[in-house]
Amino acid sequence: MDENNSFLLETKLEPPLALPAGERQLALPPPAGPAPPKHHRSMLKWIVLIALLAGGIWGGAHWYRTSGTFASGPAPSTGKRGSGKGTDTTPVIATKARRGNIGVYFNGLGTVTPIYTVTVKSRVDGQLMDIHYREGDTVHQGDLLIQIDPRPFQVQLTQAEGQMAKDQAALENARLDLTRYETLLKQNAIPEQQVATQKATVTQDEAVVKSDQGQIDSARLNLTYCRITAPITGRIGLRLVDPGNIVHASDSNGLLVITQVQPISVLFTVAEDQLPTVLQKMKMGALQVDAYDRDMKKKLAQGSLTTVDNQIDQTTGTVRLRATFDNTDDSLFPNQFVNARLLVEEKRGVVLLPSAAIQRSSTATYVYLVQPDSTVAVRNITEGTTEGDDTEIASGLNPGDVVVMTGADKLQEGSKVNAQIPQDRAKGKGATRQ
Repeated sequence: MDENNSFLLETKLEPPLALPAGERQLALPPPAGPAPPKHHRSMLKWIVLIALLAGGIWGGAHWYRTSGTFASGPAPSTGKRGSGKGTDTTPVIATKARRGNIGVYFNGLGTVTPIYTVTVKSRVDGQLMDIHYREGDTVHQGDLLIQIDPRPFQVQLTQAEGQMAKDQAALENARLDLTRYETLLKQNAIPEQQVATQKATVTQDEAVVKSDQGQIDSARLNLTYCRITAPITGRIGLRLVDPGNIVHASDSNGLLVITQVQPISVLFTVAEDQLPTVLQKMKMGALQVDAYDRDMKKKLAQGSLTTVDNQIDQTTGTVRLRATFDNTDDSLFPNQFVNARLLVEEKRGVVLLPSAAIQRSSTATYVYLVQPDSTVAVRNITEGTTEGDDTEIASGLNPGDVVVMTGADKLQEGSKVNAQIPQDRAKGKGATRQ
């Protein structure tokens, strides 16, 4: 070994020099090991590639499965399993067809109209002195309402009575003269013409006395008109003239308005095609009329049909009818809008079913009939009269048949159901039909 190589070897084998205290020794990285073989690196790449591909396939399949793209059948039913065939059971609300009565009604729009409405006016000229009523009071026929100053008419009465007394005295004198003249005529003491003239004077004086009696009656009548009384029994509206005002017989505005509210009537219309039926039923007796509110939810009063108008309105094709109501509870008010329902016939002992249970298609009207084995069958029916929530079933059902009312949109022929019947539950009977 030459001298230079010996020096390099000794230098590599010398230990590191000690560093002064407080200084950190710099650690050198270990020398790099030998590189891995080339075929190991290729295998590692393939393993990573296969893992990524498998993860992508699994993630895609999971996404399609959850989004429903690959779903080929209906979602599993959560209903109960039937004990017979193992099919799904659908819970429904059912009802029973029953036998009962139902009315045939003609409906019409109506207005509450008082039978009598009176606008009270003054029949004499004078000052309005006193008011003997309160607004909104119910007054009876003959009750004193208003007092007009009577003094001018009392003066006229006194003058007429005085004039009559004067004319009666003249009449008595003329009659006495006529009696004397007739006696003298029998004695041929006076001419016959004088007697005839005296008879005419007596007749003239009698006419004057009769005229005076008319003046007295007129003055007394005006005194009566000064006391304005109620012409009918009814309710008084708002006051139109206050005390102290001068009123005239020629005034166009009245002093007050009275409307009769007990009884009261309703004017309503029906179609002209319904008129023959109404007239025929009226010959058989009184027809019932019910008055409902604007929303057809609350029945206000019940009365009877009174009369039918004498002509049809050609512009609307309707005819007016009047119904009378006692209105003892003041449920009807003048000019109130109501819905009138005229009962023309009552069908008794027919099959009734809630209207909600009836299903309709473009070709048929049907129901889902619950069979004893808790399956449903489609049953075609024929409807009759509908009134309120009930419908008459002319054919297709018998009383006691159980029909699906709620949940029919999920059914088809032969579906298994679990029917709940509220009517039976309310009576304490078995409410479930499975």
